[in-house]
Amino acid sequence: MQRLRVLRTVAEHGSFNQAAQALHLTPSAVSQHVAALERSLGAQVVARSTRGATLTPAGRIMVGAAESVAAELEHAKQQVDRLGSGRTHLTIATFTSGGRLLLPGAFAHLTTTHPDTVVHVREAEPEDSLPLVRQGAVDLALAYHFDGPLPGRPGPTSSLRWTALMDDPLHVVLPESHPLAGREALDIAELAAEPWVLGCLKTETYLRRYAERAGFDPEVRGTTTDYFFARSLVAAGMGISLVPSIAQTPRIAGLRTVPITPPTPTRYLGVATLHRRNHLQVRTLIQALQGQAAALGES
Repeated sequence: MQRLRVLRTVAEHGSFNQAAQALHLTPSAVSQHVAALERSLGAQVVARSTRGATLTPAGRIMVGAAESVAAELEHAKQQVDRLGSGRTHLTIATFTSGGRLLLPGAFAHLTTTHPDTVVHVREAEPEDSLPLVRQGAVDLALAYHFDGPLPGRPGPTSSLRWTALMDDPLHVVLPESHPLAGREALDIAELAAEPWVLGCLKTETYLRRYAERAGFDPEVRGTTTDYFFARSLVAAGMGISLVPSIAQTPRIAGLRTVPITPPTPTRYLGVATLHRRNHLQVRTLIQALQGQAAALGES
């Protein structure tokens, strides 16, 4: 198990030196563990280069197996710890805006249906919450991704089951006094000369990708970790913003929200679980989240 733990850490950090720091080992010891694993398997598990260390196909298989075993052991430990209580504990990781709008109603349904369930919540962005699911530290994660694969640190994601909940398009937020505030929709290229204030680093990355396609480099004057704060700065006249639909509340006076013409930047919300972590309470909560998302889409 120690060799697999070392391999998982190398995969996570993409470097023998960084893995050694995380494990409180020397780089030589990390290298020896990996070499010993490769000898026992008769296959290379890590490809080394000047840019770091990446998993080979054999390495991805081994890390996936190691994560599954670690998750099952953690789950078994939790079950043993809870034998005496007679209650089921459910741990959820969630990002802020999704949790604020979707989880309360879903929790109410879960606790009514299964009153002996104790719910624990951890706030975490998807790049942190999905590894927690794979490790067995949480039962499920309410998460999102933009275009492309699920977010996460380097390593396999095949152990995860993704249940889609809803699309969450991003809109432009402007002061009501802005010349473009009266438009029904805006092309991103029309905003090339505008200063931006954003509520998430990932949103900035996403904006820059769309702006590059439109032929401009956006002037980002501020990046926060809170969409409400970003919208408050827009109301103060600092710039305009790009905000997901579900992060538009609570309302702020003096702002106008305008959709973006296709292709529209969109977040995709869903629930990540382990394939084998599918007990009744997890299924009930996922169904409740699907109901909340459907109701939100209709409002």
